[in-house]
Amino acid sequence: MNFEHAPKIGDWYKSTIGDAFEVIAQDDDDDTLELQYFDGTLEELDVETWESMRPEPIEPPEDWSGSMDIAPEDTPALDILPETEDWMSMLERIDRNPC
Repeated sequence: MNFEHAPKIGDWYKSTIGDAFEVIAQDDDDDTLELQYFDGTLEELDVETWESMRPEPIEPPEDWSGSMDIAPEDTPALDILPETEDWMSMLERIDRNPC
């Protein structure tokens, strides 16, 4: 496989129509790539299709929940500390009572 932007497993790319995707597998025997789009959709491409897409490398999205189909209201709030306690007092308490 010889590409302008050689696909690398784990790297993110953007197609010419703006879809963001990650390369998740490569089969050298079949010369195919497996992609996962941000929304979770999977697609297998052959070499010619990859080359015609002319994908550009991009940074991974900061919002990891795209392919998880999780809305913010679906996850409970994580209250790690009571509102009246700060980190320093919590660390001091741990220092006094090690496990």
